[in-house]
Amino acid sequence: MFPQLSDKLQEIFKELRGHGTINESNIDAALRQVRLALLEADVDFQVARKFVSRVKEKALGETVLRSITPGQQIVKIFHEELTALLGGDSVPLHLEDGARILMVGLNGSGKTTSSAKLARFLQKQNYSPVLVACDLQRPAAIEQLVTLGKQIDAPVYAPDRNEKNVQRAVAAAVATASNAGAPRIHIFDTAGRQEINEALIQELKELKEFLKPQEILLVVDATMGQQAVSVATHFNDALAITGIILTKLDGDARGGAALSMREVTHQPIKFAGTGEKLDQFEVFVPERLAGRILGMGDVVGLVEKAAEAVEAEDAARLEHKLRTASFDFNDFLAQFKMMRRMGPLENILGMLPGMSNVQGLSIDEKQLKRTEAIVLSMTKEERTRPDILNARRRQRIARGSGCTVTEVNDLLRRFDQMRKMMKSAGKMKKMMAQMARMKT
Repeated sequence: MFPQLSDKLQEIFKELRGHGTINESNIDAALRQVRLALLEADVDFQVARKFVSRVKEKALGETVLRSITPGQQIVKIFHEELTALLGGDSVPLHLEDGARILMVGLNGSGKTTSSAKLARFLQKQNYSPVLVACDLQRPAAIEQLVTLGKQIDAPVYAPDRNEKNVQRAVAAAVATASNAGAPRIHIFDTAGRQEINEALIQELKELKEFLKPQEILLVVDATMGQQAVSVATHFNDALAITGIILTKLDGDARGGAALSMREVTHQPIKFAGTGEKLDQFEVFVPERLAGRILGMGDVVGLVEKAAEAVEAEDAARLEHKLRTASFDFNDFLAQFKMMRRMGPLENILGMLPGMSNVQGLSIDEKQLKRTEAIVLSMTKEERTRPDILNARRRQRIARGSGCTVTEVNDLLRRFDQMRKMMKSAGKMKKMMAQMARMKT
């Protein structure tokens, strides 16, 4: 997430830590580089200027200048100010039975997909969301919403194909929902345009007046850069939005949209889309994102992802297997699928503290698929007893997985090394336990 900005900031901090003492001169030099890094990342000019000014004021304080570790103190100041710039604390949705959420934004920003992602998120929170298609400009958008609704098993209210009046379509959907009985949270996927125009704004104003929604969420493509700030300002001025959803944060976004949006609109970023899948959607936590940008990782976020992907029984079973060094290829395959559920492995590694500093950090997804194919080409007995994999069996596995025998041998060698390490760790743990008992 924001690799260019993250790399540059960490280079600047490394240089600051190299100074024996910190003074106004080297702070000024560092902050000039910070300002340039922010501008290159598409952060709004005024936002970058104010941010650097606030950091400088704190960095020149007596506590920092006289500190034994002034470089680390300045990183701490950056983390605090970056967190504040991104919004401070995360802001939850205002939800109650019958709550209405209006999704707005330009075409291509990801409104329809984000509507379905939000519905999926609410389902996990034990709510019963309903999706309402309000985009009469693009029939494909209605079909897309219906398809996505089926994927997550959420009801979708779609207007009649001949209906051209948005307010009538929405009124019919609301009436149908009311007759359905139990109150639910309604998510309204509205129409967009290639650019902001008066017709779009007027249509949304009328919808807002009719629906009186509890939440108006602006969906913004994080890769838009400086233009995203202008879009957010226009929508906020016209509709008084209550929050922002940033999409495509898994792409080559330089980060400026996220860092500028909160400061310019004074509205919180509530969610972030981090991939194409419907479960790649996260609550936006400013402190965690600030930590990731500064190379501190996001251990809390990683634990939450693991908790969602891993069942307690599976975790206990794995722990026993690792402890007794009885881990086999069946377990390997199960863990492989579990990791997949947590999202792209490159994103997972980026959440570990310090990993963003590792040069060339990347995961070869093709290699991972080849590894999985090799294991899937084994019989159940072979996965349980890798020792029986003779030359003939390895050739068959190589043919079945579309890999070379060398690749199969490499995987078996690495797996064998891993099992030996587990066995050594198990013996060491037993020895430590015996020593502890002897002391008592």
